Amino acid sequence: MAHNDPVNDLAPLLTPEGRALLDAVRGTAPADELAVATRLRRTHPAALVSAALGQERLRQRAAVKFGAEDAARMFFTPNGVEQSTRASVAAYRAARLRELGVSRVADLCSGIGGDAIALARAGIRVLAVDRDPVTAAAARANADALGLAGLIDVREADVTEVDTAGYDAVFVDPARRGGRGRIFDPEAYSPPLSWAVAAALKAPHAALKVAPGIPHEAVPAEAEAEWISDGGDVKEAVLWFGTDPGAVRATLLPGPRTLRGAGLPNPPVRPVGRYLYEPDGAVIRAHLVADVARDLDGGLVDETIAYVTADTLRPTPYATAYEITDRLPFNVKKLKALLREREVGILTVKKRGSAVEPEELRKKVRPQGPNAATVFLTRVAGAPTMLVGRPAEAPTADGPRA
Repeated sequence: MAHNDPVNDLAPLLTPEGRALLDAVRGTAPADELAVATRLRRTHPAALVSAALGQERLRQRAAVKFGAEDAARMFFTPNGVEQSTRASVAAYRAARLRELGVSRVADLCSGIGGDAIALARAGIRVLAVDRDPVTAAAARANADALGLAGLIDVREADVTEVDTAGYDAVFVDPARRGGRGRIFDPEAYSPPLSWAVAAALKAPHAALKVAPGIPHEAVPAEAEAEWISDGGDVKEAVLWFGTDPGAVRATLLPGPRTLRGAGLPNPPVRPVGRYLYEPDGAVIRAHLVADVARDLDGGLVDETIAYVTADTLRPTPYATAYEITDRLPFNVKKLKALLREREVGILTVKKRGSAVEPEELRKKVRPQGPNAATVFLTRVAGAPTMLVGRPAEAPTADGPRA
């Protein structure tokens, strides 16, 4: 199929004929590709038609990250769609750099230009560097398509050979995928994290994008570490230089809402109270569950599980609250009987510290009825446990709402 073909050369798509074809295939559904391709190949080269259809498929995939309006004008490679930063996250990072007084950034490993676009829209001049010619061509085309060519200078080069002197900040987004998939060792990034840190230390400010699973012990002492989630999904970690060395932050988008770590010890384990709080993934990755527990006057259900329990309902943007109605030892038959008694047909299953898969449990209990419930498969004080509850609404001045 056309949308599986690699995009090896964007140049034909940048011609008047290529752009006309892109307009002609806009909005083509996968099921209609064969018919559209057959029709267009009567008047256009087959390779160009395939390239246009492949680009349209990439644009449709990219709409999730860039928004439909921008994605419909941009140019992508398969790897570019996969590895690009979500626009909301890139805009947040660009705003932080702008607040630091940065006006010129060297964007190393710029890819198709997603971060460069966000930086330029924040009013920052960008040198965007990538060694892959097709990727650099896509970044150049995207800067032009979005009216940002005057702020983005795209250079095809090896980032390790680029002189960043004279720039207020360096941004590095190393490749974290190889031939076998994701790369988890920071020193196996391309370029390695150690090189990126060395480049960061040469600039007044720097931001290094790394995988959210980076071990805390791998964070350099000179860096501030920030974990970012968007809509509840953890997207990345950023190592900031020239800000607050040693600081740890969790930032939730939209917002942004930022929780700064206070260096607290692990919260105590306590009996399950009326409410269970599920911290945002960025909070968990940043090891800031203790900070959330302190603000909620709560504790952990188990020393190894990132669920906070408390007796009172308090508003917090950093965790989702549930009212617990039942606590059961792990027993599928008892759970099935309870759900039948409550007429629960809409069942949400969450797990932390349990080997049972949610779909497996759902098939066994076969929920039926008009009511909804949430089941947590977890450990409480070391014992496999099922906690049953429902989302709790934040309290108002008049107290919790039913």
